[in-house]
Amino acid sequence: MVCGVNLYVCVCVFFCLSSSASLLACGIHQASSQIYIAPDSLIGVERYSSSLAIENTPEDVQEYSWHRGANDTEENLIISYNATSHSRRDGPMYSGRESVSVRGTLRIRGSQLNDTGNYTVRVDTISDTQRATGWLEILGELLEIPQTSVNTTSVVDGEDVVAATCYTNDSQVQWYVNYAPVSRNYRMTVCPDNKTLVIRMFSRFDSPLQCGIEILPELIQKSDLVYVTVAYGPYSLQLSSSPTDFSGILSAEIGSQVEMECISYSRPESKYRWMHNGSFLSFSEKNITLPSLTWDQMGRYRCIEENSATQLTLYDEVHVQAPCECRRGPSLSPNLPTSMPLPGGCLSSEMSSSPCGQQRHLCEPVCPFAI
Repeated sequence: MVCGVNLYVCVCVFFCLSSSASLLACGIHQASSQIYIAPDSLIGVERYSSSLAIENTPEDVQEYSWHRGANDTEENLIISYNATSHSRRDGPMYSGRESVSVRGTLRIRGSQLNDTGNYTVRVDTISDTQRATGWLEILGELLEIPQTSVNTTSVVDGEDVVAATCYTNDSQVQWYVNYAPVSRNYRMTVCPDNKTLVIRMFSRFDSPLQCGIEILPELIQKSDLVYVTVAYGPYSLQLSSSPTDFSGILSAEIGSQVEMECISYSRPESKYRWMHNGSFLSFSEKNITLPSLTWDQMGRYRCIEENSATQLTLYDEVHVQAPCECRRGPSLSPNLPTSMPLPGGCLSSEMSSSPCGQQRHLCEPVCPFAI
């Protein structure tokens, strides 16, 4: 059967001509007290689950049984569910893909084209038995798969505009940004034809993009995911070190190993440059290791991180110096030391030829313990 653009019209026409039972789905229902199979559930899609729901179900149901075909003979039994004992029984037509809910709905996992045909449900109550038959149509080639394209696949975070187009004959298009349905806001606009989505200040959290159309109620046929490469950063640059620095001061013994590393978030990977006391070093990696610290290696280290795509540059720095002792006057108590080492290099209150005295200009103010 050849179908036009409107899938719903095609399905309804085919559905009504398939069997007399299908007339129920086109507006001719049985009496309101009689059970019937919900018309919307009598259309399935290949590879998706199909669910045949029962309408007008009585209150005192004892058992639901589903059969393949137009009658409820035992040899046609697919599966049954006893509402009293909450047990199920598989029949000769059971394929391993069927199940029945507590409300009698037949669910077929991974529907196949050969699942098309009549299905009969029998509902046994305390005082009555009712039957209903419906024609299930599994759609395959009739499905339209939409396609999504974008005007660009590479942008800078928070700066560029991305326009996405959905290629489909359906006018009811749903857009998805980062897997979630689009919620219109000051950045996102859906054009009147629903087929174009415009996102301003595109961010790294807006990818991937996807459009979808409703094939059946609650069944959306989606396009392939379209990814946009977003350049961002560097963000939150931090200079980590070992030993750990305190407020930008790294205190380390001469001859000890010192490690410094730049940490940030950036895409593409940033380029790194290092400075020591205002002069550029030959290092181009994110970390520096000084295996045996010397006096010449003391001083201020700056890590500079540059992202060529975003044109952003950040830096952080740390001061490497030897630990120093605070000099005191004569101890007023035998329990008090005459000097006290402080982290970060608190310097002597007097100039001397010692390393601590030589570095006094780096340790202001004068140690508060001096008398």
